[in-house]
Amino acid sequence: MPEGDTVWQVAHRLHSALAGRVLTRSDLRVPRFATADLTGRTLLDVTPRGKHLLARIEGGLTLHSHLRMDGAWRVYATGERPRGGPDHQIRAILGNTESTAYGYRLPVLELIRTADEADAVGHLGPDLLGPDWDPEEAVRRLGAEPDRALGEALLDQRNLAGIGNVYKSELAFLAAVTPWLPVGALAPDVPARLVATAHRLLEANKDRPDRRTTTTRRPGTPLHVYGREGQPCLRCGDRIRKAELGDRITYWCPGCQQGPTN
Repeated sequence: MPEGDTVWQVAHRLHSALAGRVLTRSDLRVPRFATADLTGRTLLDVTPRGKHLLARIEGGLTLHSHLRMDGAWRVYATGERPRGGPDHQIRAILGNTESTAYGYRLPVLELIRTADEADAVGHLGPDLLGPDWDPEEAVRRLGAEPDRALGEALLDQRNLAGIGNVYKSELAFLAAVTPWLPVGALAPDVPARLVATAHRLLEANKDRPDRRTTTTRRPGTPLHVYGREGQPCLRCGDRIRKAELGDRITYWCPGCQQGPTN
């Protein structure tokens, strides 16, 4: 599932291609909105909110989408053949005279009133890449359920918006605790450090083509633990392990991280 930095990049590409221009093509291929015609309206901006995308359109409308596991937005020059997958996977097309965006395999796609955006994203916690980022509120929400496993609390978008499975594993490693450790068992200063680290990493990676959480420049080591099962830890040399946390896979280092392992 794309994480906050990836969704920020998608929003930036869509905004650069579409914002401030009149839509000359509009095709929403979901039954509820199939008859909606947005042509002739100016697309005003594309804003990320956590892992959600909000494309605001002249006339008080917002096209809300979420990529989840398989969704993608691709931008091509108008007239160029799209290459994001078979045509039957296209759920949305928005285009102007210069660029056309195709939304593939979008599990969430709805046209709502801009005034009602809170109905779609109002449940989200502080946005790690948003202009209204509030670290104190994020810390408060993270600690609201002290018996909850840290990994589950980090993935809950109601606590702070933008963290996915990669950052969950990496943040637990950087805090030197396992993802199964209850939030209430963290040392008092750890939640604030976790939140600050999450913000720093997403900010650093939103402009990078490849996500990195390590400082080493050794080839093939952009991440500490995620996706590295069986490989040696970059810090202690112990073998990275993999297991399930809820319905998600998590990675950790038994040598560097303290706490329960399931």
